[in-house]
Amino acid sequence: MVTVSNKDDVREFLTSRRANVTPEQAGLPTFGDKRRVAGLRREEVALLAGVSADYYTRLERGNLSGVSDQVLDALAQALRLDDAERAHLYDLARAATGPVRGSRRTAVSKVRPGIHRILESLTTPAYVRNARTDILAANDLTFALYGDILDRDRMPLNLAKFLFLDQRAPTFFLDWETVADDSVAALRVEAGHNPHDKSLTDLVGELATRSDEFRVRWARHNVKHHRTAAKRLHSPLIGDIDLTGEAMELPGDGLVIITYTAEPGSPAGEALRFLSSWANRTAAQPQQATPEYDT
Repeated sequence: MVTVSNKDDVREFLTSRRANVTPEQAGLPTFGDKRRVAGLRREEVALLAGVSADYYTRLERGNLSGVSDQVLDALAQALRLDDAERAHLYDLARAATGPVRGSRRTAVSKVRPGIHRILESLTTPAYVRNARTDILAANDLTFALYGDILDRDRMPLNLAKFLFLDQRAPTFFLDWETVADDSVAALRVEAGHNPHDKSLTDLVGELATRSDEFRVRWARHNVKHHRTAAKRLHSPLIGDIDLTGEAMELPGDGLVIITYTAEPGSPAGEALRFLSSWANRTAAQPQQATPEYDT
């Protein structure tokens, strides 16, 4: 039996969401008053949620234990939470409910043979990652796209560590700021959903200690579901390329398949065709020299 307090996370999440909503957005009058706080006051959130100011103050101090779904829904509506934020609020409330058994869960580290076969059957770059952003398996196109960033003999690669601790990351991810924001927001979601995943807790602790960029983003308490996103990458083989990343969850395995696609006939699509051709030739002739791609 292990009891874990998440009062700080609850307090900081609710406070940060309250600061994001203006009285005008909430339809509240201000009468030109000078406000000492960003966003809504506690009493205003309580009014909008239909609870007493004292009760909301108790919630914002970190005590979500025993809160009903009705109150959580009212809070989500008052704070104008999106789907990811609403789910995160429910996760925080669930984690606040007493001792938890089996709290030493660890992110999945193995990929079934069937999933490997799926990866190799895809005609676009694709890889499998777990909840702590470890790339556990990838197809040949992904290895070609990532170049020496992704080494078959040194798997897994942790994407969060690469983003915040590897100087090559801003060169590879051309929209590094956005990718970094989204990565931390996704880790926040996972930390709320699985607060007793020790491997995830250790990763967050390491990144918060070693990276100011990570620490600042983690403190924002932003959350986001990773489903689809535009990706601008600089591949060492084909140069700059604009792709669409898609995430397909495998709930039974605790894994996610990420694919990179491009519009057929587009410059990015032609670049992927070249990459596929090169990857196939390289697989057949490992010693072949790397050609230049004419962009």
